[in-house]
Amino acid sequence: MEDKKQPMYKQYSENVSYMRERLGVDKSFDVIQLDLEYANRKMAMFMIDGFVKDDILHLLMKFLAKLQPEHLEPEPLEKLLKTYIPYVELETVDDLDVATDTVLAGPTALVIEGIDKIIMIDARTYPVRGPQEPDLERVVRGSRDGYVETIVFNTALTRRRIRDRSLRMEYTSIGRRSKTDICICYLEDIADPGKVKILKEHLQKIDTDGLPMAEKTVEEFLGGRHWNPYPTIRYTERPDTAAAHLYEGHIILIIDGSPSVMILPATYWHHLQHAEEYRQKPLVGAYLRFVRFLAVIASVFVLPLYYLFSVNPNLLPAELDFIGPSEFGVIPLLLQFLIAEVGIDMLRMAAIHTPTALATALGLVAAILIGQVAVEVGLFSNEVVLYLAVAAIGTFATPSYELSLANRIFRILLLIITASFGVIGYVVGITGWIIYLVRMKSFRIGYLWPFIPFSALAFRDVLVRTPVPLKSKRPEFLDPLDPDR
Repeated sequence: MEDKKQPMYKQYSENVSYMRERLGVDKSFDVIQLDLEYANRKMAMFMIDGFVKDDILHLLMKFLAKLQPEHLEPEPLEKLLKTYIPYVELETVDDLDVATDTVLAGPTALVIEGIDKIIMIDARTYPVRGPQEPDLERVVRGSRDGYVETIVFNTALTRRRIRDRSLRMEYTSIGRRSKTDICICYLEDIADPGKVKILKEHLQKIDTDGLPMAEKTVEEFLGGRHWNPYPTIRYTERPDTAAAHLYEGHIILIIDGSPSVMILPATYWHHLQHAEEYRQKPLVGAYLRFVRFLAVIASVFVLPLYYLFSVNPNLLPAELDFIGPSEFGVIPLLLQFLIAEVGIDMLRMAAIHTPTALATALGLVAAILIGQVAVEVGLFSNEVVLYLAVAAIGTFATPSYELSLANRIFRILLLIITASFGVIGYVVGITGWIIYLVRMKSFRIGYLWPFIPFSALAFRDVLVRTPVPLKSKRPEFLDPLDPDR
């Protein structure tokens, strides 16, 4: 759907009246119209209170106040832009609708009598917090800065780490009403131009009023399969992580209003990587990755496997008899697991909404009620609490929050299938899960690449934290450009 166009009127008063009505100057207290007169010409500034830097506008008004009529003859617009408005970010527009939409984004519009264009002064500022370390991606050693909710700050944090002439920051906006700023970031000499083109086409097709949830709203348009719980896009709040992916040939999507940037394309294995592995020596990093993989595997398969052994003790050799439950509890084992799973999610949601000062108290209450009292009254068996704790630890050890939630849903489904069909259900459930992941795509890339389709060197880099000097070339699936071509 094309935006409506409204060329400027010949009369200054009509232009001012149109912008005043469209912006709702009389209806919103924070929309400001400042009527001025310099060099015997009427002028009007339109701005949003809180989005403009008062000191810069005050300085520009001082320069305008020194103007004389002869200073603006001939070609008054050229004289103003090149001589009498000493500011860096200036542009002109001849469309009143574009001008009003731009004012709502923060810049100031200057309408001048006798000039058929509006001067846009980008002297905006946004309320912003400091670039502090993200809560979900903490490291023992490393940078402590993280992305914030302002797009310009985020692009600066990215450029600080990539001083490459081929780094491209392409601007667009999405949302019929919100006009949300979006930046497509990639290294032109490395990224596959075909994937960049596909992403732009997908973004252009997004037709919605706005992006209330920023990057998560965009993901629902880009991801396609809406009922698929597994993320096909990786998120990060760390500029160093984003820079590392840009060097590999990925594309970064930065959305104004969100401290998380989107990394595309992303496979299953990208969601299992963490910056901490590369902040340590290669051997230590490889050990950390191995432990993390074990934790993720345990979070998915331990509970269904324990249930299988509990209801079929003949599957266990005599040496592993201790794995089975000594007491089954008052309610069936499957129901114990399901109640405990829901209880863990309740605690997680409660922790999110609990003030920091009360978080410790919440943890103590949860430990006492679920870990001790629930066992004593016979609601749960000791083994259920133990193995559920193992699964929960594996879930929290998963670097990607989105992947941990998807794995949790599959764990519950696998548990139900195993309880319904026994060993056959367990095997068929895992096989179906693998087939499902194999059939998934992330921007036409296999979700389980390089495992399926198999690539030996790339899969080695997935399993082991390879030393950087020995690391193989960029991932094959990104199809990097040849700089000499």
